[in-house]
Amino acid sequence: MSRLADYFVVVGYDHEKNRSGQGTGGRIIQRFPEKDWPHCPFTLGIELFCQPHGWHLTTVKKQPTFYVSVLTDIDADRHYLACLTFTEDVVVSPNKVDDDEDSGEQDPALVRSAKLYAPKCLVLVSKLDTFETFRHCLGLIYTVYIDNMNVELE
Repeated sequence: MSRLADYFVVVGYDHEKNRSGQGTGGRIIQRFPEKDWPHCPFTLGIELFCQPHGWHLTTVKKQPTFYVSVLTDIDADRHYLACLTFTEDVVVSPNKVDDDEDSGEQDPALVRSAKLYAPKCLVLVSKLDTFETFRHCLGLIYTVYIDNMNVELE
């Protein structure tokens, strides 16, 4: 019996990696199921295929985008990564404008916060090539998440 999707994965911007100066990247936040299927192991490095233009913070909120990546394993079997990418608010604060760290007090006029947007990806991994069905499934999950923002996606 075949499954529509072998795995559902939530991939997000890796804030820790980016703070430590190791470059920009994504990380798997959560995957379902958590254990590999016996005849379909989880593809490592999925986060590398979720953002074709790289994992970058932006100052502009972007519209959700759907696309499919095709991975071929060593046995020439295709695995389709149906991705729905979108951005979420990230508040980076506070940043001191001047380098005067000797004074213990900060003038509120000298502190500013920047509103940025971090990319996030919903991914279905499947051996089936039913792209329109994947787009509808991911769109429904995204809509439920956006309409009820007080519930974590993870």
